[in-house]
Amino acid sequence: MTRKLLTLISLLAITALTLAACGTSATPAATEAPPPTTAPQPTAEEPAAQPTEAPTAVPPPAPVTLTIGFTSSLTGSQEVSSKRQVNGLNLWMQQINDAGGLVLADGTVVTFAAQTYDDESTKERVQELYTRLITEDNADFLISPYSSGLTAAAAIIAEQNGKIMITAGAAEDDAYKQGYANIFQLYTPGSLYLISTVDMLKKLDPEAKVAIVHESDKFSTSVVSGLKPYLESQGFEIVLEEGYASDTADFGPVINKLVESGATVLLGGGHYPDGSTFARQIYERKVGLKFVSLLVAPADSKFPELGDAALGVATSSQWELKATHTEEEAAGLGIEWFGPGGADFAAAYEAAYGDKPTYHAAGGYVAGMVLQKAMLDAGSTDPEKVKAALDAMNIFTFYGGIQFDTTPEAHGLQISHQMVVAQWQKDAEGKLVRQVIWPADVATADPLYPVPAP
Repeated sequence: MTRKLLTLISLLAITALTLAACGTSATPAATEAPPPTTAPQPTAEEPAAQPTEAPTAVPPPAPVTLTIGFTSSLTGSQEVSSKRQVNGLNLWMQQINDAGGLVLADGTVVTFAAQTYDDESTKERVQELYTRLITEDNADFLISPYSSGLTAAAAIIAEQNGKIMITAGAAEDDAYKQGYANIFQLYTPGSLYLISTVDMLKKLDPEAKVAIVHESDKFSTSVVSGLKPYLESQGFEIVLEEGYASDTADFGPVINKLVESGATVLLGGGHYPDGSTFARQIYERKVGLKFVSLLVAPADSKFPELGDAALGVATSSQWELKATHTEEEAAGLGIEWFGPGGADFAAAYEAAYGDKPTYHAAGGYVAGMVLQKAMLDAGSTDPEKVKAALDAMNIFTFYGGIQFDTTPEAHGLQISHQMVVAQWQKDAEGKLVRQVIWPADVATADPLYPVPAP
């Protein structure tokens, strides 16, 4: 075989081998079926998943109706102020119920029912009836009667039975210094009632000679207990101090002492019946005092029925619409605002009862608001949780500040609310209107001082 022939054979052999190798890589390999897909198998730490079931609907909480128990004085010496307080409370209750109830965080809807009786303005009836409210009517929460004396009687029963009671018409201090844990006060304490009035007198007439003439009941006596030392600390001379019985109708002997004392200013009074009678008889005797401030009676819208005897008579007031507190005021103080504005409350009250609200009515309404706020904060109607929310409360309302002393020595005493001074004056048309005269930053008129002689 020649060299050329051998070379050609070798080349052909190499080419054949190369093509064979290329053909193997270019032709797709047969596709094998993939293994069947299976769910991941659980490990020892991961239990097998259970079949998914449709979620079960959780039923909403059952609605709750709570009984609010209280007494009112449909008869007796506290009738006028008590009815106004109850009107305010009933307005709050009606508004909550008409709105469909109070909705708590868990969806519970709470409505309210009232259980009430006439206490006839007597302590004996109060204790009998609050016992019935708790043991027979199963009241869930309590509101106090009107006046410090009646409230003190109710507080004993409430505390003995572990029932929360909001006191709307009671300013006397001592009831909150008995070691009670369930009584919560809305009013400025009685010992501070006339402090604002003394501050005003210090500006108007630091040489005034002061007579203190007051009803001899728990509330008025507690006011005097705070008034006397404060007057003395401000340099005022007290020329007369006289108490009188609650049922006094003839103030002649007291007025004789008042005239003989040489007093230029009278501070005192008690409640509506005695206060209105006292004011009328002072006017009729033409005593000629420069200034008169009486407790409770001049704060009532009925007081102008005295005519000119009401002119110039002042009072310490828990709340006045003309100086109502606002959400902006709360923001400036850095305190949480709660509830409607004063104008909204007053409009609703007048629409319901045909009369402008006094502080007694505002107190009744705010008593309900405070209970409402405590339930919302607690997210519960459970009394222990509601009590804890009351202890922690620090809010501002159209009525003013609400915060309670939580020390064992004075638990439940109001420590945030402050008084204003109001006075009956005549407007441009000669109509008697109640003006706010102190503090100066909320005053709607200057004080009428001295009061025009009769």
